[in-house]
Amino acid sequence: MAKLLIVDDEENIREVVREYAEFSGFDVEEAGDGREAVSLCRINDYDLIIMDIMMPKLDGFSACKEIKKEKDVPVIMMSARAEEYDKLFGFELGIDDYVTKPFSPKELMARVNAVLNRTKAAAKDDLPEILTFGGLTIDAAGRSVSVDGKKIELTPKEYD
Repeated sequence: MAKLLIVDDEENIREVVREYAEFSGFDVEEAGDGREAVSLCRINDYDLIIMDIMMPKLDGFSACKEIKKEKDVPVIMMSARAEEYDKLFGFELGIDDYVTKPFSPKELMARVNAVLNRTKAAAKDDLPEILTFGGLTIDAAGRSVSVDGKKIELTPKEYD
């Protein structure tokens, strides 16, 4: 059973998404803001995160950036912000999909399943865990790169 983290400051939205996700067979945890989401991701592993952008304490973009530094978890952003700029910025951060509010919970669950299916297919690649080319080392599982033993900070897009 896949484990989802739903992050939104609006309790009603979290509740609706939770109900549909649990009905679809997912194990669900919730966070009310970006800071809580980052904290939960440090101690738990999730198969996918559904996150709002506009939240108190830490917005969804910043939370996504922090989470992606440590874990390679698929993210679907939800937002009332439908501007192209916001969508493009999210994709540059490494999100997997973007849903604008108001949204259909059924469509959201279809998107969750599609992202999880892509993620599972990508995980089946036969690449070795660690690749070494001279002084360059790539840790595929940890999505980290080092040169001559020094870790290089890369965005998810740069790593890909």
